[in-house]
Amino acid sequence: MFKTELHLHTSNVSTCANAPAGYTVSRYLKENYTTLVVTNHFSRFTFSQEQDTWSRKVDHFMTGVTALTEAAAGRLHVLTGCELRLNTDDNDYLLYGVTREFLESCPDLMDLSVKKLSILCRSRNVLLVQAHPFRNFMRIVEPSLLDGIEVYNGLTGQPSRNDMAAVWAERFSLIPTSGSDFHDAENPIDGGILTEEPIVSPEQLVKVLRSRNYKLIRTGAAPF
Repeated sequence: MFKTELHLHTSNVSTCANAPAGYTVSRYLKENYTTLVVTNHFSRFTFSQEQDTWSRKVDHFMTGVTALTEAAAGRLHVLTGCELRLNTDDNDYLLYGVTREFLESCPDLMDLSVKKLSILCRSRNVLLVQAHPFRNFMRIVEPSLLDGIEVYNGLTGQPSRNDMAAVWAERFSLIPTSGSDFHDAENPIDGGILTEEPIVSPEQLVKVLRSRNYKLIRTGAAPF
C-alpha cells in the first residue's frame, strides 16, 4: 500500500508553519510516505504587500511546492493542493486537483462565496473539502456544496472533534479525508490515505478520492 499525505504546510508560505522543506521530506520518508499534497494556506493572511498582484500571489504560493519538490529530489511525489480561506468566510477549505494554471485563471478566488466556489470547483474537476469543520470558530456548510469532509485532522492542541466530522461525512455521504495538518517538528505525522497504487498527479488524486477506493490513515493521538 502507498501512503499519501493530504494536509501539510511549508514554512515559506504558511506563516503558521516553521518546518523547513528538507526536514519535512526527511520526516515523511522515514514514515514511508510516497506522495505529499502541499496544502499551504491561501488567504488574505498569506501574502505581504510585496505580493500586490494576483500573479505575484500565485508565484509566492507555488514556492512551497517548489521547495518540497527540490528537497524530495525524486524520492517523493509532490502535488499542489490548497487550504483556502475566503474573504467572505472564515472557514478553511481544502482544494484537491489544484494546479498553477487553475490558480492563475481565478484572480477573484478569495472573493467568492462558498456557493460560487463550489460551482467553480465542480466545473474544473477540483474537489472542495471542508477542513476540520467542527473546530472552534468554524461554520458548518450546506453539505450539498461540498465534495468532502476532513474526518481526521492530526494537529494536536486543536479541538478538531474528528469523531463528529466522521459522523457528519457518513450522514451526508461526503468524501472522507484524513490529514496530519503538519506544520512543525513537534507535529505527529499520522494522517492521509492508503492506496494500492502511488498517487502521482492531481487528476489521479481526484479520481481516487471520488472512487473512495482507499483507506484512511488516522494512527495518531489527536485528542479531539
